[in-house]
Amino acid sequence: MNVQLTTADLVALLLCTLRITAWMMIAPPFATGGIPRMLRFMLAAVLSLSVLSAASAHVPSTDLGPLITSAVEQLVIGAALGFLTRLLFSAVEAAGSLIDLFGGFSLAFAYDPLSATNTSIFGKFYGLLATTLLFASSAHLVVLQGFLRTFTTLPLDGSIDLSKLGSTAAQAVSMLFLSALQIAGPLIAVLFIADLALGVLSRISPQLNIFQMSFPLKIMLTLGLVGMSFALLPQVISEIADRATSLVMTVGGG
Repeated sequence: MNVQLTTADLVALLLCTLRITAWMMIAPPFATGGIPRMLRFMLAAVLSLSVLSAASAHVPSTDLGPLITSAVEQLVIGAALGFLTRLLFSAVEAAGSLIDLFGGFSLAFAYDPLSATNTSIFGKFYGLLATTLLFASSAHLVVLQGFLRTFTTLPLDGSIDLSKLGSTAAQAVSMLFLSALQIAGPLIAVLFIADLALGVLSRISPQLNIFQMSFPLKIMLTLGLVGMSFALLPQVISEIADRATSLVMTVGGG
């Protein structure tokens, strides 16, 4: 079986690979140190073949100048769409960081070999849990399908609307903070009430060493609340995946 590719098909394959690779370097769940870069390049090339038929109909000029310009545009488009996707999924990790802050775990930092940074305990735990749930619930396919649709709504010879990108990025940032508060808000409220109760107890009975009692009590309370909140996370991840797909399609003109 012989497969013949024209010059237009090869150019389309190259430009599609550039856009998908730039997206995978930033967007979860592919932008992690657990997935080797070579594997991401290979996966981007395979995914480029799946959209080649739709992308080859909008190939820019094969002259050197327009080709380099189009290649840079594909990198910018892929990075911008990946950034929007990452913003929304960062809400889960931000919620974990808020729990660290109010639960007394903010002083304990752990080295994350996947991102090569120091992160808080529950912040990183929620991030890993979100990545696991993405694959377990097949939500990563929803995100990936939404991104691949941009090759139809935003063809290779098109350009991204910067004004729409800016407004969508601002919307994504607001969704980040709102989603983080929605996830961690009930836990923070309970921990705040626990702090108030300990403060009142210290006023009623000054002889008690409330400062010493508060650490194990808040640790037990935080672990219990986090354990009870696990059942709600799959639905949260599914909603975030739908929002990320909607934002990507909005920027892509869908």
